[in-house]
Amino acid sequence: MIDLSGLTTETRNADTMSLDTMTPLQIAEAMNREDNNVVCAVHEALPQIATAIGWCTQALKEGGRIIYMGAGTSGRLGVLDASRVSSIVDML
Repeated sequence: MIDLSGLTTETRNADTMSLDTMTPLQIAEAMNREDNNVVCAVHEALPQIATAIGWCTQALKEGGRIIYMGAGTSGRLGVLDASRVSSIVDML
């Protein structure tokens, strides 16, 4: 069994532990703060993201494929991309 206990995505967020007692404005502010955390994390990873984009583009140009793994939103995005991939490859 894989130990996921060290992943922050698998823990409760201390900043939203009292979500049930927050006002609507406090909830919206908490959501906005968390959204900003995502923006900052993506910004820090831009060089790695650009590298991955290059790999994917080259793989598609060479007749390769991209395999998505995930559930929920990531799974739905994979299905959406698969429905459009032929037109994307034509654009490359």
